[in-house]
Amino acid sequence: MTQITVLPHHDLCPEGAVIEAEPGITICDALLAHDIEIEHACEKSCACTTCHVIVREGFNSLSPAEDDEEDLLDKAWGLEAQSRLSCQAVVTEQPLVVEIPRYTINHAKEDH
Repeated sequence: MTQITVLPHHDLCPEGAVIEAEPGITICDALLAHDIEIEHACEKSCACTTCHVIVREGFNSLSPAEDDEEDLLDKAWGLEAQSRLSCQAVVTEQPLVVEIPRYTINHAKEDH
């Protein structure tokens, strides 16, 4: 099992969390399996940016992002060099530290 440290997020994980994930699953699925309800408006089909995370440690252990993911990430709120769509980033054996950005671009969910 691989350890994923989730940094505190005001709404989804106020205290932060340390979870265990099976290598081979996505970061998104690992978070959801541990009741960290990260948004995934496109149902994990790489068609939106609501599951955007910043991989603070372990980024280089992930396979490179495909072109479709890179194109979508350009639209993500709070984009950084270590940004990934959690529905596309597959957990390996290396521990990860991830941050869920405070905001997403999801007009259907946000209070406007």
